[in-house]
Amino acid sequence: MDTIFAAIADTIKKRRSIKAQAMNGNKIPNGHIAAMLELANWAPTHGYTEPWRFIVYENPADFCSQHAEIYKENSMGDNFNPAVYNNLLHQGDKASHIIVAVMKRGDLPKIPPFEEIAAASCAIQNMLLGATALNIASFWSTGGMALKPVFKEVMGYGDDDQVMGILYFGYADDHPEGKRNMQIEEKITWVK
Repeated sequence: MDTIFAAIADTIKKRRSIKAQAMNGNKIPNGHIAAMLELANWAPTHGYTEPWRFIVYENPADFCSQHAEIYKENSMGDNFNPAVYNNLLHQGDKASHIIVAVMKRGDLPKIPPFEEIAAASCAIQNMLLGATALNIASFWSTGGMALKPVFKEVMGYGDDDQVMGILYFGYADDHPEGKRNMQIEEKITWVK
């Protein structure tokens, strides 16, 4: 098999979600983050809308503090849980960088929103694969306030836009083996 295909296949198969708490706190050079963002920019995009946008936090504590405060300000009375607040406040303590990924809806109404979401998802996957190739751990989270309208508003985006998630990047000492619950043959129907 072609060596380029083999290298790409190996990177894809090694990509894992590694939670931010499992990262070791070592810093990633900003140049590596920039290179991963460049890969994101090569995702497929219908009509060249290029709907992916990224907010990069070099200091995860800044983001985590902001995230926790958004939670606190929008959790009324009994809905506020100090444990959730504390978790959000310290979620990125061992991460190197945090990136908020957003689908910024283009101005071509003929392109359905799901295609813009798919394009932004592909951009994120390109970043995650780039991170894997650089031996960087990554975690794509939609927890906390990420999918709440107020979070999108605080990040400066509108009603038609969609926060795709919070991406945690860092180094980790352990990279778990992957698994699949079903063989690929169980997921394919060949038509002759």
